Amino acid sequence: MVQVSAAVKYTLGRIGLFVAVLAGLWLIDMNVFLKLMLALAFSAALSFFLLRGWRDEMAEEMAGAAERRRTEKERLRSALAGDDQPTEGERRED
Repeated sequence: MVQVSAAVKYTLGRIGLFVAVLAGLWLIDMNVFLKLMLALAFSAALSFFLLRGWRDEMAEEMAGAAERRRTEKERLRSALAGDDQPTEGERRED
């Protein structure tokens, strides 16, 4: 089975909520621009409650990626400065 990232799930959930709310508002006789604006506002409010799990999962995924980038950046800076000692795996490659 394909593993879908939390960001994709959350984004598709937000789009789905927007479309669902817009479909409900489409039955009401009002300006199209007003329908779009109301659908945007209502879907944002609904997603705050309904998509909390996916939003938290996405935040954890993004924090992990940021931490990996920060660690790699520090490692590269240290290597460029000549401060680090090669690890066992790096010694075997040389």
